[in-house]
Amino acid sequence: MSSKSAAIIVAVMTSLWLAGCGTIDRPADGVLRLTSQTWRPTDDPRIRASDVVRVEALAEQIGDRLWAASEGRSILALSGGGANGAYGAGVLVGWTESGTRPEFSVVTGVSTGALAAPFAFLGSEWDDDLHGAYAEGRTGGLLGWRSFAALAAPGLFDAGVLKDLVEAYVTPDLLRRIAIEHDKGRRLLIVTTNLDAQETVIWDMGVLARQGGDQAVELFREVLLASASIPGVFPPVMIPGVDGEGRLVEEMHVDGGVITPFLGIPEGLLTVTTPAQAPEGTALYVLINGQLGRTEVITRGTLPAILARAYDTMSKANLRTGLAVNLAFAERNGLDLYVAAIPDGIEASSLDFDPASMSDLFERGRAAAAGGAAWTEMKSPVLEPVVPPVEMAPTVRPGD
Repeated sequence: MSSKSAAIIVAVMTSLWLAGCGTIDRPADGVLRLTSQTWRPTDDPRIRASDVVRVEALAEQIGDRLWAASEGRSILALSGGGANGAYGAGVLVGWTESGTRPEFSVVTGVSTGALAAPFAFLGSEWDDDLHGAYAEGRTGGLLGWRSFAALAAPGLFDAGVLKDLVEAYVTPDLLRRIAIEHDKGRRLLIVTTNLDAQETVIWDMGVLARQGGDQAVELFREVLLASASIPGVFPPVMIPGVDGEGRLVEEMHVDGGVITPFLGIPEGLLTVTTPAQAPEGTALYVLINGQLGRTEVITRGTLPAILARAYDTMSKANLRTGLAVNLAFAERNGLDLYVAAIPDGIEASSLDFDPASMSDLFERGRAAAAGGAAWTEMKSPVLEPVVPPVEMAPTVRPGD
């Protein structure tokens, strides 16, 4: 953990006594009592974890795409990682340079991965936008003292710089291009966490892009901003929705990584053993905007150091668990699983938004991918589990 990250933790702890000052005024039941509405979803792009029917429908769409498509049978999953997203952006650009970057059937993004996902989805012609967003200094001041906002908002820093970044790149043309690809059967999925419901929400951004208009552009921006809003560091994003009684309600959304470090194989598919193995070449690529390896250091006996070390440990453990579950599905059903992550030994911090540091990480990712060294195929360990996995009846039958 870098000194800058430790300083951020210190600032968070010393500012907790201000928590009662920065608040969001909400009705107790969350219902918006407005005489006129500026937005109501006509085709809601939300897929809530608790909505079994819609989760299974999404899983079936993805299963059909991976098993039946004649080409592009792959998923790209972009993880969270804050400033470390610069490495993942660099990997995508270097992958293009290597001449081996595929077109993905499905692209998913969580947190900083959500910001890069639209560009990754649309392909290599958007690499300049990836470079501009992550490696040209646009994050300067994101966590600076000029952005300190604990007195006015329920977050240590104002999200103004992040909003400006999202608004600069999310345009009507971007949505139009995403809608075209969605109509071809491809899917762009972004993950947020609904704090009110304590559940993951998957947003089908192609459904949103197809609606078009200013409201679609604004909601698209809000979803990306929410997915990247680290709780306590940035304020949550309030997004309107409709409850079971048809009332317009206000939902509190934050960083998708609170629950889901990355979205690879959808939950509705993870326990499935498909009737037929996936066609040769079907693959899941997980781009980790961070590091996976355990590092042994003597943790200082200070509260900031302990909190920072605990957060880092928890994040790595969640990532490894997610990879293990996805690998189990891949090996049962004939997919290849490839992982790219920041190499251990490189100093990297999710809270170090210094432009020079991000530019360096971007270049490291670009060079690794351009040289064919970024991706590693993941295999099961030599030791087999004591209890073999139970084969479950498939909930989807891709290709049937």
